[in-house]
Order: sequence, then C-alpha cells, then structure tokens
Amino acid sequence: MQSQKTSTPTPDQIRRAPKVLLHDHLDGGLRPGTIVDLARETGYTGLPESDPDKLGTWFREAADSGSLERYLETFAHTCAVMQTREALVRVAAECAEDLAADGVVYAEIRYAPEQHLEAGLTLEEVVEAVNEGFREGERRAREDGNRIRVGALLTAMRHAARSLEIAELANRYRDHGVVGFDIAGAEAGFPPTRHLDAFEYLKRENNHFTIHAGEAFGLPSIWQALQWCGADRLGHGVRIIDDIQVAEDGAVKLGPLASYVRDKRIPLEMCPSSNLQTAAAASYAEHPIGLLRRLHFRVTVNTDNRLMSGTSMSREFEHLVEAFAYSLDDLQWFTVNAMKSAFIPFDERLAMINDVIKPGYAELKAEWLFQQAAATPALASGSATPQA
Repeated sequence: MQSQKTSTPTPDQIRRAPKVLLHDHLDGGLRPGTIVDLARETGYTGLPESDPDKLGTWFREAADSGSLERYLETFAHTCAVMQTREALVRVAAECAEDLAADGVVYAEIRYAPEQHLEAGLTLEEVVEAVNEGFREGERRAREDGNRIRVGALLTAMRHAARSLEIAELANRYRDHGVVGFDIAGAEAGFPPTRHLDAFEYLKRENNHFTIHAGEAFGLPSIWQALQWCGADRLGHGVRIIDDIQVAEDGAVKLGPLASYVRDKRIPLEMCPSSNLQTAAAASYAEHPIGLLRRLHFRVTVNTDNRLMSGTSMSREFEHLVEAFAYSLDDLQWFTVNAMKSAFIPFDERLAMINDVIKPGYAELKAEWLFQQAAATPALASGSATPQA
C-alpha cells in the first residue's frame, strides 16, 4: 500500500484545500476592473491603461520590470483610488470575497491607514470603512457557500514618523476587527529601530506585531526586528538563509541567528512569487523555502501582492508543488503553521485547525486514496495485501 504521505495534489484539490494567509497587502490585491471603476468615479486620470485586462497586465509587467521606481508606481495607482469610504469598503469586501473563493479560510490583511487620507478621511474612518468591507465580504462569501474570517493588520510606513500613532490606533481597534500591527516600506536606510517607541508601546499593551524584515536588507534587519523590537513574526524573513551553510556533502550548519529563529518557532511569512520579483530568490526551485521546510522552520506561504504578482494562495501552492513535489501533507503543514501563528486567541486558532483545516485536508486525502484504489484493480478488488 502507498505510504501515508499522499501524492502530488491537482490544481483543483489545491484550490479546494483550506488555506491560511498571513501576509497580504490590501492595496496590492485590487481587481483591475475595480481600479478602472474607482478611477472613473473619483476622477483619477493617472492610470496607464483604461481596459481592465490591459491594466492587469501592466501591473504584472511593472512589478516584473526590475525597476524599483516602476514597482512603487503600481501602489501609487491603487492607493490613489482608495481615498473614499465607499472605495475602501468595496476593495475590502472584494478582497475577502476573492480569498474565500480561492479556499482561504483565515486571512490577515494589512494596509497603512496613513495612505488613505488625501480626500479628508480620518484614520478612524479609514479603519472603520475597511472593517465594514471585510464583514461584507465575509457575508458574501457565506452566501456563495464559502467561509472566511478576515482580520486587519494596521501598517505604519518605515520612512514616515507616525508609527506610534498607528500602533495606538491598532490598540484602540483591538478586538474590533484589527488583530495586530506591522511596519512596511524600504528596509535599507529605514531600520525597524527607528520605531522602537511604537513597539515598546505594543509590548506594554500585550498586543501583537509583525515586522517586514529580511526581504531586501539581510540578517541585520532580522536581528533588529527580533532582538531590539521583539517582533512576533517576520514579514518575509527570506534572508535568514544567509545564516545557514550547506556543505557539498549536503551537511547543514545553522548560524546563531538561524538557530534562534528555528528554536523559538518564529513564523516566517514567506511570499515566493513576490520574492522572485524583488530578486530575493532566483526561481521557485531555488527559493529558500525548500530548505527551510526540510529544516522544520516555522514557514508559512503567502501572496504579498496578488495584483502585482498575478497570484493567489492556490497559485503559490501550485508553484511550490511543481518545484518541490509537495504533497497534501506538506500543504497541510504550511497551513497549520500559519494558523498556529495567527494573531487571534489560542482557542480560536485551535478550533480553526481541528474543525476546519484538518477535516478539509483529511477529505482531500481520502478522495486521493479512493482515486488511487479505483485506478488500481488489485486494490479496488481488495485482493492486494497492504504492506506496512
């Protein structure tokens, strides 16, 4: 009989598998058609294309261009059309709806409230509009027969000086749709230590936060995020590979920082497609996630910016299945890792794992075994003798 490790899942099985997403930017996941609609409604004339299909292609090509300026320009367009309450509600609702349709059962979506004030909204109005949109998206998903729970992460920009204000905002809306805090933006020249007052405040309030670190800058960024700031999770963290040595004979030696990250079970919010676009990895097959999974780091799989990367959680899993021949067991491992690392209470995480994730994967594995039995006459007739 086949071992308990199931074989390579099909794209349909991947789509139906329950998935957990911890690192996804609201302004990086808009539908192209929505951008066109909102630009028309708000009078924004800066879009490079007015046709939704062509605009979607432009976003992906701009993100793939290798030009940081052009990559950042993509977010200037999405943020430009996310300046009204109605626009924020729509974008957030569609985000939850799209994720649920892709099999995501829990998601933490991050955004920077300070980037949505140009039309006169207050920080509080931004948060309340996004929360309203997420609840609407959850409702629509239920009507479509899908289930999803969405929590918000409030992000402060590394180059700005509002991190304490945003941290206080996140704490005020704690248990009201907001589950934690984040900082984002260029790592080089803007270390997380510039925002120590925000992190110290959150720790005093026993609140959760993640930090973008180890994507472009390297090990010092990771060390500062953990040892100076006390991050609960690492946004990306892909450069932890720089503290791991692999000898020609395959022997692996972890440096002190890599050992600390693994031993402390610090979650790594890895985003393979995005990492390829930012040259943090050369290909899916060469992405550090393969080695880190073998070494049992607390690795999670994420989308980062679905629009710019032309991706989804299912596509991320499909790329990894193709690169590393991952099975349903592996996908379940990544998913449970993510749910364990979420910023909601322990009992709620446990319920999601035991009541949603594990039963969902068990059903898919049983389906695969049935298909194998049907395709193998000896097994189907019961004449084969199972082997241990």
